[in-house]
Amino acid sequence: MRMCRIAQAKESHDLSVVVVVVVVVVVVVVVVVEVVVVVVVVVGGGGGGGEISTAAIVVVVVVVVVFFYTPYHFREIWPRYSAVTVSPQSSATVVVEVVVVVLVLVVVVVVVVVVVLVVVTAVVVVVLVVIVAVIVVVVLVVVVVVVVVVVVVVVVVVVVVVEVVVVIVVVIVEVVVAVLVVVIIEVVILVVVVVVVVVVVVVVVVVAVLVVVVVVVVVVLVVVIVVAVVVVVIVTVVVVVVEVVVLVLVVVVVVVVAVVVVVVVGVVVVAVVVTVVVQQQ
Repeated sequence: MRMCRIAQAKESHDLSVVVVVVVVVVVVVVVVVEVVVVVVVVVGGGGGGGEISTAAIVVVVVVVVVFFYTPYHFREIWPRYSAVTVSPQSSATVVVEVVVVVLVLVVVVVVVVVVVLVVVTAVVVVVLVVIVAVIVVVVLVVVVVVVVVVVVVVVVVVVVVVEVVVVIVVVIVEVVVAVLVVVIIEVVILVVVVVVVVVVVVVVVVVAVLVVVVVVVVVVLVVVIVVAVVVVVIVTVVVVVVEVVVLVLVVVVVVVVAVVVVVVVGVVVVAVVVTVVVQQQ
């Protein structure tokens, strides 16, 4: 009688070990599916993650349920369990063991999934912040270079115009004095003075107009560049915020789905074990 009880306890323990192994395999498959779905959603920019996750989880649950609720298949795989008579005390032990293992696995799976998702979220946020910083630095460098080039061009243009004006005035004065010195000096001097004054006025007006035009162009260019920088920064910040919000929502949804799936699988496994134990009594 004692040997019979020892054999029955051993068979019950073997059955509980098999059940625990099956539970571990199912939970590992679910976790792998969820991690793959998270990677696909993050890399693909969102979309399709819910459908993929739901389909994979449904497949896993259906396979487990069909496997455990097919007595013929169960007896073909483990024929020695079809003739085992389990005592009520052993059945309670098996159920308690399975429930404890399922709860521990639920906690472990939730912790692992949350850690993985937090790491993925942190990496994505850091990458987005680095991209924004690089864009801002590049735009500021371009603005500084453009402003420096425009200032240099303005200075060069002003210097060249002034030199040309001085040369023209000197040439006109020398030519007029050399050619018309013999003629009526007063008339020549008057004409020379008028010509010089007119030329100087014209040159000054032209230079002033050029300076005003260049200044206006520089101001408009700086305003346009600053507005473009502000728009780029605002758009980039909005995109980063939207990506972070979407990623956080995906993380929350995946964690909730993982917890629900693990709990459902645990309940199904416990129910199947109880059913198998009751049928074998």
